[in-house]
Amino acid sequence: MDRSELEQLLFRQKQAFKREVPGYERRIEALRKLSSILEEHQEELIHAVARDFGWRSHDETLLLEIYPLQDEIRHAIKNLKSWMKSRRVSGSWFLYPAKAFYQYQPKGCVGIMGAWNYQLMLCLSPMIDALAAGNHILLKPSEIAPHSAGLLKRLLNANFDEAYVSCVTGDADTARNFSALGFDHLFFTGSTTTGKKVMEAAAPNLTPVTLELGGKSPAIIHPSYSVERAVKRILTGKLFNAGQTCVAPDYLMCPESLNTQIEEQARNFMQQHFQELLDAGQYTWIINDKHYERLQSLLKDAEEKGAKLVPLWDSEPEDRQFFPYLIFGVQEDMRIMQEEIFGPLLPVLNIESLSGWISYVESNPRPLALYYFDSNKKRIRRMLQETNSGGVTINDTIYHLAQHNLPFGGNGDSGMGHYHGFDGFETFSKKKAVMKQYSFAPTDFLRPPFTGVKKTLLRKLGSFLKA
Repeated sequence: MDRSELEQLLFRQKQAFKREVPGYERRIEALRKLSSILEEHQEELIHAVARDFGWRSHDETLLLEIYPLQDEIRHAIKNLKSWMKSRRVSGSWFLYPAKAFYQYQPKGCVGIMGAWNYQLMLCLSPMIDALAAGNHILLKPSEIAPHSAGLLKRLLNANFDEAYVSCVTGDADTARNFSALGFDHLFFTGSTTTGKKVMEAAAPNLTPVTLELGGKSPAIIHPSYSVERAVKRILTGKLFNAGQTCVAPDYLMCPESLNTQIEEQARNFMQQHFQELLDAGQYTWIINDKHYERLQSLLKDAEEKGAKLVPLWDSEPEDRQFFPYLIFGVQEDMRIMQEEIFGPLLPVLNIESLSGWISYVESNPRPLALYYFDSNKKRIRRMLQETNSGGVTINDTIYHLAQHNLPFGGNGDSGMGHYHGFDGFETFSKKKAVMKQYSFAPTDFLRPPFTGVKKTLLRKLGSFLKA
């Protein structure tokens, strides 16, 4: 779809929004319709995702995309009436008896640009929030996962009026044209590099943007914590979708004294679980040859610069299967410590103390997530207070994003803005301030000219307001 066709589609959506802003009933109807689409076409959607990857487990797509989306819809339907209510706030004393409140209104027509690694989740989750907030939506899935993108286009466009919800597909040129449209809000999920381009394209229209990006999310193990438990939970988070997850643990920090235990526990975990995972056909392939070759080049670069590569599985992989590695002896000049990995490679960076871990995190771009394994409340509190990240899970990985009542989003290089639950509703809404004044109001005495009694009152007001 070229630029002029996109502009015409957005124009029709804006005209429709002006004619009728979606109210509570229409929003609920749209959310239920989306739930029905997911239920009725579940197997078709799962199969499309598997085709995009070459292979992806049926159950993994259910667990990580279909079920969370249905739960998000259920949560939104349950809470929408309370989210939409006006909220009274305390009025300023000198404006008494005026009342003050705020109410949420939809921003208008919003654009959503999804990402290939969780095409269903990363397209439809922000769409759920935008529908709940009462917006019209133009959706652009990632062209890197064409089968799921095409299916989303067919299902959404067959079930929604195009002036309300419409899905478009296309290549990188379409994506560039899409991000330059005059939306009332633009939501993008993807890499930091592309996020900068999206923000630049949106700037001439003064379009507010939410950027859900990525980065290098650290997992940190304090030596007092169970290494066995920590490694199990870190590898679990790392191996979902073969590491192709924006909040996957990207690298591990710990004292050097833990290296032997980490390797032993990682091998034990793999021996106990990985063969069963392979036999059940539940290990996802790397999305395409380009990304597969990128992971190989990361390993080669690290080895050439002195790192020790520890393969955690010895059998021959099929096609684009990429088996997990631990990488010890990593240095900051290695590409694996400079780029987001997005695969089943886990570098181990040896830093000895809490102060050192905090210093390293804070001297690098702010991560999307941070995972800290410790039971000491004082150290946990210090880690939370002295590091900046999009979100944190203590003593586990990735599951903070499944909390409906917590915002999800990045910070700095890992993104801006947030969504999920009420926070997503708020992101796609304008929080409008309202004051209601009465027949008798002190403001009637606050108009110029300020002479006589008014001047005296003004000076006394200034004295009273001093802190």
